[in-house]
Amino acid sequence: MNFGRGPSVVLNVGGTRYSFSREVLKDFPLRRVSRLHGCLSEQDVLEVCDDYDRERNEYFFDRHSEAFGFIMLYVRHGHLRFVPHMCELSFYNEMIYWGLEGSHLDYCCQRRLDDRMSETCTYYAAEEPSGGPEGKGRRPPGAEGRKWLERMRRTFEEPTSSVAAQVLATVSILFVIVSMVVLCASTLPEWRAPENRSVEEQSRYTAESVREPSGIIEAICIGWFTAECIVRFIVSKNKCEFVRRPLNIIDLLAITPYYISVLMTVFTGENSQLQRAGVTLRVLRMMRIFWVIKLARHFIGLQTLGLTLKRCYREMVMLLVFICVAMAIFSALSQLLENGLDLGTKNKDYASIPAACWWVIISMTTVGYGDMCPITVPGRILGGICVVSGIVLLALPITFIYHSFVQCYHELKFRSARYSRSLSAEFLN
Repeated sequence: MNFGRGPSVVLNVGGTRYSFSREVLKDFPLRRVSRLHGCLSEQDVLEVCDDYDRERNEYFFDRHSEAFGFIMLYVRHGHLRFVPHMCELSFYNEMIYWGLEGSHLDYCCQRRLDDRMSETCTYYAAEEPSGGPEGKGRRPPGAEGRKWLERMRRTFEEPTSSVAAQVLATVSILFVIVSMVVLCASTLPEWRAPENRSVEEQSRYTAESVREPSGIIEAICIGWFTAECIVRFIVSKNKCEFVRRPLNIIDLLAITPYYISVLMTVFTGENSQLQRAGVTLRVLRMMRIFWVIKLARHFIGLQTLGLTLKRCYREMVMLLVFICVAMAIFSALSQLLENGLDLGTKNKDYASIPAACWWVIISMTTVGYGDMCPITVPGRILGGICVVSGIVLLALPITFIYHSFVQCYHELKFRSARYSRSLSAEFLN
């Protein structure tokens, strides 16, 4: 070290002091600390730290002391983890300040950091202000148009961002409920009676169904959803990102079948293929059940479920692997014990391993329909082991999924509360 006197130096980080020898600083794992070794003047030192005490040869850093303590644990032991009860992004900023990167974190903390950074980027993209401090003065050309588009986008995307957004969300929920009621009522025997008519009568009924009350209600709901989807596409910032969003894909899956069914009805007419097309029409109309997922735009519970599944896909895959391995083992053993050993008491329900897989999965999930069960003593013992193993295997990843669900719920609730505060201010104004 070319500046300062004394055999040792003192680092004061947020009030916590650390004493090191000069030779240790030369190859110190933290780049900011190692830069002190090459400082030639006090000005060079002040470019690295916040203050310097010449009498004590003490370098002061106005940083988070507890975070630096965890970073020092990494220097000593080689493991870097997040500080409990500290924001991951705040700790990551401390890491960057001292010269560390995300790759220095342990694997579990790297996953937490990646999830938090992806969520933050999404939130910033959704909550980016339309103007800066200079907006109070002379605005650039087109600023009013961009502000209007931003307001329209938030009205359609954030149900709690304004009074108009809440009214629009309420109307959308009513349309979803009405469409679901009509869909459920259309499966009643009284509503399905016309499907038993002849082909000619069926063709006339299909052509006239749009003019009936249920067809009119369905057309109105589809018109509303189509207009809403088109407006949201127009006011969106990134059109490609808009198309890739899961909820928007669900909207297309819910709207498209109606137009396909109308086109099929128009083009088939009284053709002999109408009966086969009628089955296709019923399948397309049943796809309207996807409209229920549209409620995820307006309810935190459904949003929490989707975000939890997105974050816990590794745990879900691990759970599926557990189940598949157990199915392969128990189905093979059950088929052998019930059908392959004793030729005199063959259990026909276990004639093959694929047939035994059904028994394994309903036993592991403790459903137990009773449609097939082992009759031999070894088979029943294996069944008991299968049930207990299913309980244990299904319970292993539940803790991770539960904690992720709670975290997602609190994050979405905090975001909704922030928009509610802006809504209250708008209402008072």
